[in-house]
Amino acid sequence: MKVARTALPDVLLLEPKVFGDARGFFFESWNAREFAAAGIRAAFVQDNHSRSSRGVLRGLHYQIEQTQGKLVRVIAGEVYDVAVDLRRSSPAFGRWIGVSLSAENRRTVWIPPGFAHGFLVVSDTAEFLYKATDYYAPQHERTIAWDDPDLAIEWPLNGPPVLSAKDRAGARFRDAQTFA
Repeated sequence: MKVARTALPDVLLLEPKVFGDARGFFFESWNAREFAAAGIRAAFVQDNHSRSSRGVLRGLHYQIEQTQGKLVRVIAGEVYDVAVDLRRSSPAFGRWIGVSLSAENRRTVWIPPGFAHGFLVVSDTAEFLYKATDYYAPQHERTIAWDDPDLAIEWPLNGPPVLSAKDRAGARFRDAQTFA
């Protein structure tokens, strides 16, 4: 597995070793030893799978308690994936990164606890998988506005995004609950 550090501390971009031939391909999407060697020592308790259409933007989500580390990847289509550092003690507080994840590039991103996460579907449809280190707790979930002017995320939009009511009502970054 190839591990690349990103501009945000602790957020890692992972590229698996893919073995392919005329029959198709094979790769390990999770191997505790390999990921621990890369610095990811996580115990996952929940796997999530979503399917969305072009232009759907989900996020920016996080849980203020029962914080979740997320290992995310796309198995069909393509998304623009974003992580925002919400740790006030971090030199990268309030900064974001965006990466393309697709079934074709087979990249995985590790987003540790303390970050908000979101993605925009840029293909006709996309299927998105994420492993989480804690259970979904709606009472602790928070949403930051995807278009917050202080964050100034450069989403690759071709028109207005398709948003849930929760995402339309996201808080401004300056008003959001964050982490120590």
